[in-house]
Amino acid sequence: MELEALYPPIEPYETGHLLVGDGNRVYWEQSGNPDGKPVVFLHGGPGSGTSPWQRRFFDPDKYRIVLFDQRGCGKSTPHASDPGADLRYNTTWHLVADIELLRKNLGIPRWQVFGGSWGSTLALAYAQSHPEVVTELVLRGIFTLRKHELEWFYEGGASALFPDLWAGYLEQIPVLERGHLIDAYHRRLFHPDPAVHVPAAVAWTTWEMSTITLRPDAEEIRKATQPASAIAFARIENHYFVHGGWLREGQLLENVGVIRGIPAVIVQGRYDVCTPMMTAWELHTAWPEAEFVVVDDAGHSAAEPGIARALRAATDRFAG
Repeated sequence: MELEALYPPIEPYETGHLLVGDGNRVYWEQSGNPDGKPVVFLHGGPGSGTSPWQRRFFDPDKYRIVLFDQRGCGKSTPHASDPGADLRYNTTWHLVADIELLRKNLGIPRWQVFGGSWGSTLALAYAQSHPEVVTELVLRGIFTLRKHELEWFYEGGASALFPDLWAGYLEQIPVLERGHLIDAYHRRLFHPDPAVHVPAAVAWTTWEMSTITLRPDAEEIRKATQPASAIAFARIENHYFVHGGWLREGQLLENVGVIRGIPAVIVQGRYDVCTPMMTAWELHTAWPEAEFVVVDDAGHSAAEPGIARALRAATDRFAG
């Protein structure tokens, strides 16, 4: 992973676990300047968890950087790979409430919200619920969990570009169940037998990780497809997709008026296959006040050089 466009690596100065209810403990950390501008980083997936390199989008001298692992993944517990994990209390609105509880527990009056991919979905949902506490939004790889967005990537649309990789995703599902692949994967991912749910999780995760960059990153694919990580990632994503994110179809775009007064930057890779530019364009059209940055030589991943540079430029501009 090439990250020369970002700030040097840093370590957190404080970590902890927040009791958010329903038996969940959410891992959080703070790095950078304790007296700096607060920013919260919302990771993707849902279910991917945070990584140390994600602190590097922010100037550590100017920002108080808050990262946390959403329910069920990363260092949060219970982990979605656990046999008895219950995802009933893992929804978009539980996560919105967790973000707000974390803000209050850290004593932060207002903060910048930074999110990409699923993190952009969650950032929009949070900002539309609590616009008064959001100073700016930095969004990347826009995803709003509408039906046609899910069908594009998980039901066959993107197979037109990656038929070889799609074959591995399709292989897990019998021919008679291939009319509704998200549902068919749901049955396997939540099957109690590891002989069923482990290969399904690895196939689901491999498909996604192999298509988010212009060129597949073998080491990142290897790390993401380790069984525990892959199971949590695939289960949580699939759980959200089966339920449409507990969002009304088109809700996040319809409610943009609530946040149009918040300064924002939208960064989108031209060749993003996972969350194609159609959704970012619709958001830009509904929200012309937000700066819209198209990176012409990039796919989906925030680690791609052009996207990383654009995101750092946005946070630098908002650093104050």
